[in-house]
Amino acid sequence: MNWREFTNEEGLEDIKTRSNGKPQVIFKHSTRCSISSMAKSRLERASAPDGIEFNYLDLIAHRNVSAKIAEVFDVEHASPQILIIKDGACIYDESHNAINMDEIVEAVG
Repeated sequence: MNWREFTNEEGLEDIKTRSNGKPQVIFKHSTRCSISSMAKSRLERASAPDGIEFNYLDLIAHRNVSAKIAEVFDVEHASPQILIIKDGACIYDESHNAINMDEIVEAVG
């Protein structure tokens, strides 16, 4: 898994822009949460499909960016949380133990 880490609102805007050419996954990770660590590990053990970029946010260190994600994409904050951004909009979000690669692939279609 090649995570693209981002740490600020400019990085979020870059993800929105890149989503016009390639679906973008945002993984909001709590470094203090065992469920979040398990979800991250599950994603990293799975085969990452071509044609999707995976972005990582440490939401403990960057709470303001996590709040901005909820605002910009009109989703309720959760941790851990996965969002799929396509053409500048969130087309899928899931949290906790429901995070898995098969559903990400299916949602991207």
